[in-house]
Amino acid sequence: MGLGTIVFLVALIAAVLYGTVIYNALVAVKHAVAQSWANIDVLLKQRNDELPKLVAVAREYMGYEQETLERVTQARNRAEVAQRQGNMGALGAAENEIRLGLGNFFAVAEAYPELRANEAFNRLARRISGLENAIADRREFYNAAVNRNNVRIAQIPDVVVARLFGFTAFELLQFEPSDLRDVDVAALFRG
Repeated sequence: MGLGTIVFLVALIAAVLYGTVIYNALVAVKHAVAQSWANIDVLLKQRNDELPKLVAVAREYMGYEQETLERVTQARNRAEVAQRQGNMGALGAAENEIRLGLGNFFAVAEAYPELRANEAFNRLARRISGLENAIADRREFYNAAVNRNNVRIAQIPDVVVARLFGFTAFELLQFEPSDLRDVDVAALFRG
């Protein structure tokens, strides 16, 4: 075996090992995206299970505020459909509707002292608020994982391995422009 053959074999083995390292790193970032989505998915399901309970308790006290209650319920249904379909654009829009609807819902609930005194309502409201905060945190982790994945599959030399093995980009869970503005609390109370 000549020196040229040995150099070629060493270079080939090094290339295969380097490709394997890149492949394993791409698998890791892909699974980080899946894991961060699973974390959001669990929280969304918990919140979606709690919303009907909150609406049911409030419906007893807020009989003529049906429009507010219906908007929250419809947004919840749209979010569930988008979540099942994995449609990040539609999910982001529906989540924004839920947050706005809940803001309006809690603002309107302030006008009902009996409702605010109801322990079940307060417990559910605290639970949903906690879930909303957790969803926002997990959404940040998801977007960071998606960004890491999307950058890795676009960088040289990873792009070669990514294309060879079919690694794809993921869609960010985007914030609506309305989420980035300060909330006008006074407007919420005006209805």
